[in-house]
Amino acid sequence: MIRVQSEDFDPGVELARFGADNHAIGGICLFVGLVRDGAAEAGSDERIGAMTLEHYPGMTERELERIEAEARRRWPLEATLIVHRHGRLLPGDRIVLVATASPHRKAAFEACEFLIDWLKTKAPFWKKEETTAGARWVEARQSDEAAAERWRKGQAAE
Repeated sequence: MIRVQSEDFDPGVELARFGADNHAIGGICLFVGLVRDGAAEAGSDERIGAMTLEHYPGMTERELERIEAEARRRWPLEATLIVHRHGRLLPGDRIVLVATASPHRKAAFEACEFLIDWLKTKAPFWKKEETTAGARWVEARQSDEAAAERWRKGQAAE
């Protein structure tokens, strides 16, 4: 299931509904991403006061569906959930929830990490940070690209 929304979500409520009554599930992996107020760039004293996420409705959901389908192709998943917010968010606000369920924990862990890595690099969201030095659009980070590259080569996380 995929949802792109401006409203907040409750991870506990989402987890309680996720995979309910599916007794083939042996493990669930859940990731929740938050807006941090830490340095916008490594080694910088700038603080993040807010983040705005923009997207193209329709296009975003189609790309998320492709990413989810790739995870299902690679791992034996019983269920997946992607909830991604858009709009203006403050430090501590939830941005994204990814959950994967599989008969075995390894597949759930790997698929969850894959989904997060590919969301960071392939999902059509644009982030603008409001920092103590002013507002700026966030460029792709080399560390995110390197994480996604592992999966392009078919490797699991190290």
